[in-house]
Amino acid sequence: MTTTTRGILWMILSCIAFASMWVMIRFASHDVHAFVIVFFRNLFGTLVLVPMMLRNKGLMRIGRLRANLRRATSGFIATTGTFYAVSHAPLATALSINYTAPLFATVGAVLFLGEKIQARRVAALIIGFAGMLIVVRPGALPMTPGVLAAMLSAVSTAFSIIAIRQLVASDDSRSVAAWTFILMTPPSLVLAVLYWTPPPLALWPLLFVIGCVAAVGQLAMNRAFALAEASAVLPYDFVRFGLVTIFGIAIFDERLDAMTILGGIVIFGATVYLAVRERQVARAAATLPV
Repeated sequence: MTTTTRGILWMILSCIAFASMWVMIRFASHDVHAFVIVFFRNLFGTLVLVPMMLRNKGLMRIGRLRANLRRATSGFIATTGTFYAVSHAPLATALSINYTAPLFATVGAVLFLGEKIQARRVAALIIGFAGMLIVVRPGALPMTPGVLAAMLSAVSTAFSIIAIRQLVASDDSRSVAAWTFILMTPPSLVLAVLYWTPPPLALWPLLFVIGCVAAVGQLAMNRAFALAEASAVLPYDFVRFGLVTIFGIAIFDERLDAMTILGGIVIFGATVYLAVRERQVARAAATLPV
């Protein structure tokens, strides 16, 4: 089995984990606030990852504190927005908006990392953001708190993507994931206290599984990108869109919104194209004489 195939399988595993987590978040939000769920996600995710760190002492070292803090801060905002959106917006709508994160990341890389951008990538960005307008349809659909939370999550996730790209260049991807959970736990506890409702006893296993699945999904996604190029594994992230849409219809009786599906496909297509173009540009640069 090639490394690319293994990367694809890891990506599909992450899709299954994250789609399942969204379903569990929706169920848990019936009894506790989304911000309380975020805290337990981080707490139980940390408990799952710490034994891995203890078995691999090198993972305990936090390489660049400021960079990890930036990653954790953007991750905290993104996770909070995502969990609120999943609790208060149609799942397919929330995920379609979430897919714009790589588009915002591309813009952020140009603005903050000084990366150059060419006409084709500009066109892909325009098409991708047009897809987001198809999903949210300003003026035609109400801008509910759930939709706004999804948009905030997408922007924050973009900053996380930029931070991860900087960190994994020198740090172990497992360490980056674990320290993100650890650093996100204290602020998520502070926010959760403001909305605290004691979880019913029957809900505790579900909260624990949410933390476990979040950790598995994060590790699987990091492993996928470590084994194969983004352009090879990113197209398979659409498995998550299909699963989330099916779950929304079958479990939560959500209406199949054709415009949301169309917008999600447009956004996802633009994201995949950007990944392919980045690979082509990187390969072309590598062949230039020094």
